[in-house]
Amino acid sequence: MFAKKLLTQSAAIIALTTASLSTLAEEVNIYSYRQAFLIEPIMEKFTKETGVKVNILFASSGLIERVKREGELSPADLVLTTDISRLAQLKYESLTQPVRSKVLRANIPEQYRDPKNEWFALTTRVRNIYSAVDRVGPVDITYQDLASPEFKGKICTRSGKHPYNVSLVASVIAHEGKSDAREWLKGLKANLARQPQGNDRAQVKAIKDGLCDYALGNSYYLGKMLADPQQISWAEAVNINFPNQKTTGSHVNVSGVVLTKYAPNKDNAIKLMEFLSDDVAQQMYAEVNYEYPVKENVKPSELVASWGEFKADTISLDEIAKHHHDAVKLLDEVKFDL
Repeated sequence: MFAKKLLTQSAAIIALTTASLSTLAEEVNIYSYRQAFLIEPIMEKFTKETGVKVNILFASSGLIERVKREGELSPADLVLTTDISRLAQLKYESLTQPVRSKVLRANIPEQYRDPKNEWFALTTRVRNIYSAVDRVGPVDITYQDLASPEFKGKICTRSGKHPYNVSLVASVIAHEGKSDAREWLKGLKANLARQPQGNDRAQVKAIKDGLCDYALGNSYYLGKMLADPQQISWAEAVNINFPNQKTTGSHVNVSGVVLTKYAPNKDNAIKLMEFLSDDVAQQMYAEVNYEYPVKENVKPSELVASWGEFKADTISLDEIAKHHHDAVKLLDEVKFDL
């Protein structure tokens, strides 16, 4: 049997369960960095349609290390996670196996899946630049602009070492090379209104509070803040801007899934992966968490659609993932968080 215990000390952290996942024939076991409010309703739909029971172990950290430690005895069939860096790490650590599925190839665009079919994106999210409604208004802006002297003292961001920002830096390296990316980071650091801190929502609040005029933040957080009575005033204080629309397009990151190397319920796991990439689950991701569906014919939520269409960077996520180590090194070199 699968038992699950959520720690309640922090609303933002969903901790590891204390019991083992089962490996019965008509079940599938998931290790998930994604939160329960989003994942559990989708899994209930899958079980209703297929009869396959889904057991989920939720955690905010440590799941990759756990899969590695468990080795061949791991009960995990799938790992659900956010950010290309974790997907790439799972592959790099040899914790995945390829999935050859016509359904996944049809549903997921090539740039959002591993060339060797060892990870698959399920949703996309844009790394936007927010601007103050009252002091700036909507802007046509690029990530490169944030390093210009005119922005000195006007920018807020979370830690450069957070996976969302590491991926952005990696994309800059992929497009411009390490030397130019280093200079860009130096300029961006020089323009910060305060030391990097907090999460993406905290940067929007900082704009509302007048601490800065611009901030980096993922698109779906705006939807979350607009749905939160305590944070709606933060969201209403900013414009959401899609960067680099006249050049490379906006940097897009993903949430995704891998099939573990020793998955004990492989057939059921692949069946679930295909379900997650198809219309029902894709629409649930869009409506519940304000993310962009990875399947092209599934529309975003009405709110997200109201932000307008945008051009996404077409560089493959696999290419971005190759530069994550260099991105972390550059962030250390320029002492971005200090």
